[in-house]
Amino acid sequence: MIITAPCVVSLTWELTDGQNRPIDELKDPVEFFYGGEDLLAKVEEALAGYEAGAELSLHLEPEHAFGDYRSELVCFEDRKLFPEQLETGMAFEGLPPGSVTPDMPADTIYLVTEIYPSHVVLDGNHPLAGMSLRMAIKVRAVREATDEEVDSGSVSSSPLAVAGGRPRPTSLH
Repeated sequence: MIITAPCVVSLTWELTDGQNRPIDELKDPVEFFYGGEDLLAKVEEALAGYEAGAELSLHLEPEHAFGDYRSELVCFEDRKLFPEQLETGMAFEGLPPGSVTPDMPADTIYLVTEIYPSHVVLDGNHPLAGMSLRMAIKVRAVREATDEEVDSGSVSSSPLAVAGGRPRPTSLH
């Protein structure tokens, strides 16, 4: 079957930065809905027309991946607003109640980047924001999407995604 929307593609890949330093590897095939929100637009564009067995190499500039790094998405909040057990790398959806930084998006995932006795540094950028990326993709399978997948625009069983939205920090897929 040729990759055309809507369908489901099963992929593996190696993800590196612009200097070919490893970032992530998806060794076991994972299904993604093609024609929805599961994949970056440039990844979908590159996959169009291919079949199972295809191997592609992509170079993505930040504007086609996770965007430019935006310093205005970094803020400092009082340490007292956070749980006692706080670690660098923890993620919070939105800022905590009582936060004082104005004009920060409420629907953003913020990562704890630094912890001080008086304050916590939070970063609302995607971990790969501002980076050029290289992807070596292998198409393992292509199948028709189910009615449920078409209606939802996603493969419901897939815990991973490379979409323009912010994934959970435990995975870069």
